Amino acid sequence: MIGHRVFDDPRNRLVLEFVRLVADLDADYFVFENVKGLTVGRHKGFLQELVAAFQKVGYRVELPWQVLDAANYGVPQHRERLILFGARKGLDLPSYPLPVCRPADSLDSSNLPVGPTVADAIGDLPDADGFTELSDGDSVRTTSYGKLSAYASEMRASDPASWRFGIPRVWDAQLLTSSWRTEHTPISRQRFAQTAPGTTEPISRFYKLDAEGLSNTLRAGTDGARGAFTSPRPIHFEKDRCVTVREMARLHGFPDWFRLHWTKWHGARQIGNAVPPPLGRAIAGQVVKAMQHVPDPVRDAISLGDPSLLFVQMSAAAQKFGVDAPSMRRDRKSGAKKRSQAETEAARLQSFTFPSE
Repeated sequence: MIGHRVFDDPRNRLVLEFVRLVADLDADYFVFENVKGLTVGRHKGFLQELVAAFQKVGYRVELPWQVLDAANYGVPQHRERLILFGARKGLDLPSYPLPVCRPADSLDSSNLPVGPTVADAIGDLPDADGFTELSDGDSVRTTSYGKLSAYASEMRASDPASWRFGIPRVWDAQLLTSSWRTEHTPISRQRFAQTAPGTTEPISRFYKLDAEGLSNTLRAGTDGARGAFTSPRPIHFEKDRCVTVREMARLHGFPDWFRLHWTKWHGARQIGNAVPPPLGRAIAGQVVKAMQHVPDPVRDAISLGDPSLLFVQMSAAAQKFGVDAPSMRRDRKSGAKKRSQAETEAARLQSFTFPSE
């Protein structure tokens, strides 16, 4: 909803490639996930075309389509996404999952339990600024976790039941990962500290988290061809810094054993591009129900994957998979020169109008 939303962007046609893949795989069921913007304005035509294309190749789609907010499914973040359920004709269609909680910042007075807050999600995590090892790396061994909320306990996988139908992993629970520190300037830290929780810092436009509220939508940013813009990570509710990738992961519903790329850039993009796992679980549960299948929990733990893959750079990754590396050169230049922190602060002060004495 915040981008240029160009109607004739060739990437819009990828929705029909999704139809082709479902048909080629001869799938019984499918789930299509996309941004809310596909339901608005001229882009709604793509959505209608998509439904018609599925019907043409033998699939029914649950209508009317719905936009689900992850905050209603146990995620401490507002994140709205379009979900389409489809089934081969003759099979039962999945229905949309009912909310399991009401967001902590909602005025809803239903009998649903209140979902996790920002503090529930990240309040127990050790402060990354307290570890020199995190100045040039993303992990450190520590036991200095705070009191666990019910949500944080599930993220820590401290109870065997927290694995649900997932495959348990063998992992080092004392290894804090995805926590490479961000070196902010003193000016930025001062501005962050002065920003009220639940508001946007006026210079950086970073949102400051409210401990008792929910996170704003975590975004992925853009690739190199579109300016290599890193979407802003929100400001911590009590620290004068942006949240770490691990704190982002907690706000998204990724458990602590799940490893992300070691850089802040790629790790944050992985999260911003992902469906929150608790929302994915609610959606998948509806497909399982339509299939009338009762899965058995897996109790035999497996080891994590090869950690060296977390440090692979773009060119090496492209070579590994036999594809061309994506261009990191911008398609267009704005011609604008980026201002320094001091220049930005000076411009801000000059914009103020002071009353005469």
